Amino acid sequence: MTAAPSLRRLRAQSLMELRLLLRNGENLLVTMGIPTGLLVFFSLVDVLPTDGRPAVEFLAPGVLALAVMGAALVSLGISTGFERHYLVLKRLGATPLTRGELVAAKALSVLAVELVQVVVVLGVAAALGWRPEAGAAGVAAAVGAVLAGTAAFAGIGLALAGTLRAVGTLALVNALFLLLMLLGGMVFSLDVLPEGLAAAARLLPSAALADALRSALTQAAVDGRALGVLAAWATLSVTAAARLFRWE
Repeated sequence: MTAAPSLRRLRAQSLMELRLLLRNGENLLVTMGIPTGLLVFFSLVDVLPTDGRPAVEFLAPGVLALAVMGAALVSLGISTGFERHYLVLKRLGATPLTRGELVAAKALSVLAVELVQVVVVLGVAAALGWRPEAGAAGVAAAVGAVLAGTAAFAGIGLALAGTLRAVGTLALVNALFLLLMLLGGMVFSLDVLPEGLAAAARLLPSAALADALRSALTQAAVDGRALGVLAAWATLSVTAAARLFRWE
């Protein structure tokens, strides 16, 4: 008797969360505009060392990782931080919506945005001449990497949104986005970094997601090391968010 009302609340809240994400111009810029802009620019302008391969072959998986990070870390973290600041979450607590349903609704809205991102990025990459070589194992590895990466970045975003002021969350999330993009091997290969810095960067969730997607979509291979790093980040960040998050 309680399952149907719960599902209705979850569906209604998920649709509301999705509308809030999509109608925000800054969210669309981070989740759609910046990744596709970087993909097109660096694919058409010959500035990246590619060893004779088309630049889009390296860029497409990295840009897909960047899009996931934008949705799960930036959009979710900042929007949740301001909802907490303006007591929106406190007001939702007075409704029949449970905490679990709210978290599930936010997760579903992020996954819906990421589905659109995948279609857009892969479509643009295909128009630029990219042809992925992923078999069944590669597709499964890519899906697993996206889910683990989403959990990792969402955990980080929610942990920050649930402990800092909204303005602090805004500043720190944007700074993390820029840092993780530069050290994530998404647009530029980590091989251009000093050896020690490159080794440290490969332990970041951004680099792990980019490496896992690149192996899955261009080599039809499973990068166990990268998936392991993502799983560790997902576990740690989600645990931290669950323990540190304060609703008001």
